[in-house]
Amino acid sequence: MKNIKNILIFAIVGLMFLSVSAFTVDQTQYVLVQRLGEIVAVKKQPGLYFKVPLLDNLKYFDNRILTLDWEQPAKFITSENKYMMVDSFVKWRIVDPKKYYVSIKEGGEVAAEDRLSKVVNAGLRTEFGMRTVHEVIAGERGVVMDRLRQKADLEARQMGIEVVDVRLKRVDYSEEISKSVFDRMIAERKRLANQLRSEGSAASEKIRADADKQREVIVAEAFRDAQKTKGEGDAKAAEIYNQSYSRNPEFYAFYRSTEAYKNSFKSKSDVMVLDPNSDFFKYMRSPSKK
Repeated sequence: MKNIKNILIFAIVGLMFLSVSAFTVDQTQYVLVQRLGEIVAVKKQPGLYFKVPLLDNLKYFDNRILTLDWEQPAKFITSENKYMMVDSFVKWRIVDPKKYYVSIKEGGEVAAEDRLSKVVNAGLRTEFGMRTVHEVIAGERGVVMDRLRQKADLEARQMGIEVVDVRLKRVDYSEEISKSVFDRMIAERKRLANQLRSEGSAASEKIRADADKQREVIVAEAFRDAQKTKGEGDAKAAEIYNQSYSRNPEFYAFYRSTEAYKNSFKSKSDVMVLDPNSDFFKYMRSPSKK
């Protein structure tokens, strides 16, 4: 019975010793083992490990890719002395837990991101200072990001950090420059609109002048053709009249006289003073008085 009790006591003590000496490393973690303040081991592979109770202290670090994203865009000046508002983010991760811990001490991720932020901002200031607005916005944006990543990664390695990527989310003019740019764009659009209106008006006048000219030509040609047709008709009528009158001149004379009588005596108030023996009354007289 006494032996059983001793065995149970040893088992309980063993379990307690095991519980305070064993630790696990997750696949998303690094574990740094300190003994009396000195780093004695770095555990990077997931699994079960043991430590010396009371002497060893554990520090856990995230080994996943982390994001450093600023709340407010930063202001940088280009080679043209124009201020640009730059909104960017950085992807980073811990690759050397020992160097990382020695560099940041107890500051943790906040201290690491603060130092990384200074490194990236310094790189941005240098890159923007060497380029124009067009180059940083469109022309060499990819080059700027690649150079930033390489430079930031080179300095971050001294802290045990790898810079995976640096991206520019937005690059825009500062507020005062944006206003002047918008004003210039508005002025340019107005100038272009006025130019288009002027060109449209000139084209309209030209089209109207061409239309008036064509109208005059068409009217003149139509009048010419009408006069020609009328002349041909009058000539044809005169020819027909001549042919008809030449067949019976006396009848033609009689017909013309009757037409003259008809036109002369249309109104009862008409008064004519003529010699009764004139040729006008030739066909009103009796045949015996011709």
